[in-house]
Amino acid sequence: MPMRSPGFLFTSLLALSPPLSAQADVAPQPLRDELLQMTQALVDAIPTGDKAVWERALTDDAVIVDEFGRVAHKADTVASLHPFPAGLSGSIELRDAHVQQFGDTAILQTEEYERESVFGQNFIVRYQSLLTFVKQSGTWKLAGYEDVTLPTSPPKLAVAHLALDDYSGSYRYAPDRAWTVSHAHGVLSYVTKPGGPANVLEPIAKDVFMGSDDERNLLIFRRDAHGRVNALIERRKFNDLRLTRDT
Repeated sequence: MPMRSPGFLFTSLLALSPPLSAQADVAPQPLRDELLQMTQALVDAIPTGDKAVWERALTDDAVIVDEFGRVAHKADTVASLHPFPAGLSGSIELRDAHVQQFGDTAILQTEEYERESVFGQNFIVRYQSLLTFVKQSGTWKLAGYEDVTLPTSPPKLAVAHLALDDYSGSYRYAPDRAWTVSHAHGVLSYVTKPGGPANVLEPIAKDVFMGSDDERNLLIFRRDAHGRVNALIERRKFNDLRLTRDT
């Protein structure tokens, strides 16, 4: 359960970014501090539902794209803000911030380290965020705000009665493209080419695993009518890559 309200947070309006030919300069410290303070005030206003902070900070034509790809504008973003109900709380810490200035445009790239509490259950969610500020009538305003969720290691699940031998083998999606699944010391993994790095498969349920790479895709083994594993599906970005097990 993300801290952000539905239909709400984060951003960027690429059309408002400076042209590629523009020369970026590292922002002077006073500007960096100002933009970080503005951003911290914005994220601090989310759990309290402080609409005024967002109303002041956004340009009238601001575009916000949240971590699920939902697009919002100033009016609906401000309207979506409400104090968190009892039992929910959260905070966001800005980390590793970088600010570049292109004249009257500035870009802030930062990690947002979010701590959430949902009726006593605690969560950590990390986002990589890009904010585009423009100077209007001598005041810096937020024109675009975008963030994406950083994949992180989920809690491990104990799945009973896993027969890892069932999954070992070669799985193919093209004549010259095959993955090799193997296990050693109770750990299942696969490589996408001989000598390639091993991607550990972390069990979620029988025949369902999550990869340990940056994308954290789901790996789902399929069985035939006799219960033998005969296929592998990598569910990536809401699409399925299907691989057939070599006989």
